[in-house]
Amino acid sequence: MILIFGGTTEGRIAIQTLEEAGKTFYYSTKGDEQDVLLHNGIRLQGAMDAIEIETFCAQHHIKLLIDAAHPFATQLHETLEQVSVESNIPVIRFERIFPERDEEHITWCRDYDDAIEKIQKEKIFILLALTGVQTIGKLKPLWQNACCYFRILDRNSSRKLAREQGFSEKNLYYYTPGEDEQVLMKQLHPEAILLKESGISGGFCEKVEAARQLGIRIFAIRRPETSGKFICVNGEHGLRRIVEKHLPDFFPLRSGLTTGTCAAAAAVAATWDVFNIYFKKRPTEFPVVLPNGETIQVPVEPQHHIPHSDLLENGDGMFETSATVIKDAGDDPDITNGMKVVANIAIPFRIDDPLPEDTPQDDYNIIVCGGEGVGVITMPGLGLELGSSAINDTPREMIKKNVKLWLERLHIAKQPNPILITISIPGGEEIAKRTFNPRLGIEGGISIIGTSGIVKPFSSEAFINSIRKSMEVAKATRNPRIVISSGAKSERFIKAYYPDLPTQAFVHYGNFIGETLKIAAEEQVPHVTLGVMMGKAVKLAEGNLDTHSKKVTMNKEFIQDLARQTGCSEETLAAIGQMNLARELWDIIPEELLEKFGKALIELCHRHCDPLLPNSELTVLLITENGKIYS
Repeated sequence: MILIFGGTTEGRIAIQTLEEAGKTFYYSTKGDEQDVLLHNGIRLQGAMDAIEIETFCAQHHIKLLIDAAHPFATQLHETLEQVSVESNIPVIRFERIFPERDEEHITWCRDYDDAIEKIQKEKIFILLALTGVQTIGKLKPLWQNACCYFRILDRNSSRKLAREQGFSEKNLYYYTPGEDEQVLMKQLHPEAILLKESGISGGFCEKVEAARQLGIRIFAIRRPETSGKFICVNGEHGLRRIVEKHLPDFFPLRSGLTTGTCAAAAAVAATWDVFNIYFKKRPTEFPVVLPNGETIQVPVEPQHHIPHSDLLENGDGMFETSATVIKDAGDDPDITNGMKVVANIAIPFRIDDPLPEDTPQDDYNIIVCGGEGVGVITMPGLGLELGSSAINDTPREMIKKNVKLWLERLHIAKQPNPILITISIPGGEEIAKRTFNPRLGIEGGISIIGTSGIVKPFSSEAFINSIRKSMEVAKATRNPRIVISSGAKSERFIKAYYPDLPTQAFVHYGNFIGETLKIAAEEQVPHVTLGVMMGKAVKLAEGNLDTHSKKVTMNKEFIQDLARQTGCSEETLAAIGQMNLARELWDIIPEELLEKFGKALIELCHRHCDPLLPNSELTVLLITENGKIYS
């Protein structure tokens, strides 16, 4: 059993993550003002002290605590630390993602007293405080002697608290979700703003940027330090992986890592090896920043390759070494599970005079390429140059970004010569023969793809159950329309199409389009929108309601016949016969025929899907790779 302390955006994410397990958990908030929908979770309300939490944990067999509260909820953090020590229950601190501290444009303050002292010293008279209603009393010395405005949440409880602290209501302004941060600043013309280091999800970056553009001074209070006794994560994937580690039976299937994440971790470990081999004990895990910005820890094999240096022809030198990660795909039936992912790094250095200080070096020049066991692109359509390594943009950039972060962390100077990272997969050529790679024109090894960095496994039954739960939650929002899409990419485009729909109204069908529509019919959803991208659309149009590549592949003859009916030439039909991926159709079909082809495809999707929703209205949206929508 798990107990979450939330009331924040991170609390919502924690709920969504644990709901995937289909098991009961508890979600606790101090008040009742956060509106959350729980299917398996049980809501608790009201503050609890250490004794009350310990008693609750004992009575309900709590084995894991998740602290997803606000970074500045110091009393709760300290209470949970005390409970953890006395009850021997681990605490996962679900922290926010914080940008690097800007020391140039922001005056940083240790606490509220320090902020008061610095603001008064600078003789700031007009101040806009974006620190929340709870801080009005703490900042009383400022608003007693100057013109001070507070922006707070538009709640009766917030107004009541402001009145109780003696603050004038005429100097209160209310936050509107999604508002332009500059609007209020332009209205009030403050000399300075005061804000808390609330992280990316707290809108910190937007507030700072708005003030900077208007030339307004910025004072910020540093976030409290996180207890060293907590297990820290800053995203949904890291949270799930830690829960899996401490409560192995909570989720029915264990998540894993993509090959790209393994490659990034190996590259980071190799970078560390070059500069730390003689100074520090090597960690067994290294942090990797995923594409969504969160950081996870990845186990790395013990060091086997000692860094060495070679002299180059120009008299300079090269440090070189490699590191290895064993891929763990979790419970996903992935044939790459258990394979070695090796990153070799070659870093140039100068043995003569160093570069002059004014030599312009904007960034590290990092090149990522494939070595043994990584395939080579031999056919068009995959979005990569012919002859290049089969490493997609997302994992390539993830490798570069993580190596760059470590070079900066290690204070390694930028050099004019490129840093070369070579990713190898021993035995990859043999593994690739059991994949679709040869059919796609990827020869000599596997491809390194993936967009999230994490493999989330689902059995068919578990996935369909998760769809049912999501549909029930979506229906509970009382929105007449529910939108179903394959995943995050297509959902992002459709959210722009339906900007007024809440997040809960969007449901992922993965590959189970037919099952999702049947569930929508059972739930009597009046209006359903099906968002589909080309790869699944051409399968669905042929009548395949389960579009998984292991069950059905693209039928080029069917697509050619449809293209012929919409007026495409023999040349276009021949190009369709040579394509590898359905998304190539956006470039193959002549632009003047795209809308006609798209409508014909949508009509066929309706033919197979409408019977599953006899009492509902179905809208089918065909989505391009860049987000254009055909309906």
